[in-house]
Amino acid sequence: MIRKFALIASAMALTFNSGLIQAKVSETEAAKLGAELTPVGAVKAGNADGSIPAWTGGITEPPAGYSKGDHHPDPFADDKVLFTITAKNYQEYAEFLSDGQKELFKAYPDTYKMPVYQSRRSASLPKFVYDETAKNAVMAELIQGGNGVKNAAIGIPFPIPQNGVETIWNHILRYRGESVKRFAGQAAPTASGDYNVIGFEEELMQKYSATDATREKLLEENVISKFKQSVTSPARLAGTALLVHETMDQIREPRQAWTYNTGQRRVRRAPNVAYDAPGTGSDGLRTSDDFDMFNGAPDRYNWELKGKQELYVAYNNYHLHSDKVSYEDILQPGHINPDLTRFEKHRVWVVEATLKPEFRHIYQKRVFFIDEDSWQIQVADMYDNRNELYRVGISHGINYYEVPTQWSTLDVYHDLNSRRYLALGLDNEEKMYEFDADLRDREFTPEAMRRAGRR
Repeated sequence: MIRKFALIASAMALTFNSGLIQAKVSETEAAKLGAELTPVGAVKAGNADGSIPAWTGGITEPPAGYSKGDHHPDPFADDKVLFTITAKNYQEYAEFLSDGQKELFKAYPDTYKMPVYQSRRSASLPKFVYDETAKNAVMAELIQGGNGVKNAAIGIPFPIPQNGVETIWNHILRYRGESVKRFAGQAAPTASGDYNVIGFEEELMQKYSATDATREKLLEENVISKFKQSVTSPARLAGTALLVHETMDQIREPRQAWTYNTGQRRVRRAPNVAYDAPGTGSDGLRTSDDFDMFNGAPDRYNWELKGKQELYVAYNNYHLHSDKVSYEDILQPGHINPDLTRFEKHRVWVVEATLKPEFRHIYQKRVFFIDEDSWQIQVADMYDNRNELYRVGISHGINYYEVPTQWSTLDVYHDLNSRRYLALGLDNEEKMYEFDADLRDREFTPEAMRRAGRR
């Protein structure tokens, strides 16, 4: 059971169903953005006891010594651990932990811990994103029973959300740059700690976030993003590729996906790259819609916005991100090395997704804890069809301050049954992300995938 949340407004406990199409907020409500609310809709003020500070703009420029291409030096390197939550004392902090986080202390009582640091509200975005968010507030609408969005572009579509599905669309459409190329890997250690790293090259064209995106163009073309992923290692898997076109109106046209298999040297449509199909190379430890904590169509769930609470979340994890740290340093039996992590208290939106009776999915219920400053899902508690905790996802984020954008540097999916986990996004030993990659639409077609596979 989910405990009673310390809700900021009980009026936010709204359930989404297929009959609800929420109206745009009024000009009066939207005027709160940039005033008592931040430009993306978070409460600007700190909390009552000062453990969460006021938002003052986040990181607005890189720290001294940073050069483009670096693994992002820690702007808070002098911060010290305030206290550590362990299996022995986690009950003292229970009101600031999700049920899934509590289960991790029970599962690994001798090794799992959460070092807690001073809270730093470092999240920030470019001004043009803030400007478009203000426009979206009075224009954006849900369509097709919540399975699409219209009259939104570039910024957060629903900065003052009225229901759960608006809130999850804020996560899906949050700004993460425009054309991104990254090299990263994933590993699924065994119970004894043995692992192999699967390397990926990923390219992401954020059509929704492009500076030239318009509401009319997005509605006409119906593409949010184009994503391409190629396996680079190990050799037996190298060349396997995935291409995804994500749509904005998922009833008019659902996600389009293709795969390239090196053994067959053929491109095939892949309609199963969605929902609870196993994620690429994940050893069955995450679903396709677990990627990025949640992605894809929201149609299989009813979404309830529970309100807000304060939660200890993995934030400003620059140490975990550092190129001075190796994969061997990070990957340990049971969970990643907790000494490399940083947790802070932040306010989060709480959204509960319950599977509709007419659909199937391995998760009967999912509870998402979404950072109010960035709309990044920080924690995801997943329940099986017996309504028992099954998996816990934790996103370890940083501010990529050259953009700027708050985004994950490592997502970790814990399977409570197998006592294993998947670490997705390992980049310490890789070249750093390119947020200004020269990507073209012609590179994101099945034909281009076929040509690349034959070279």
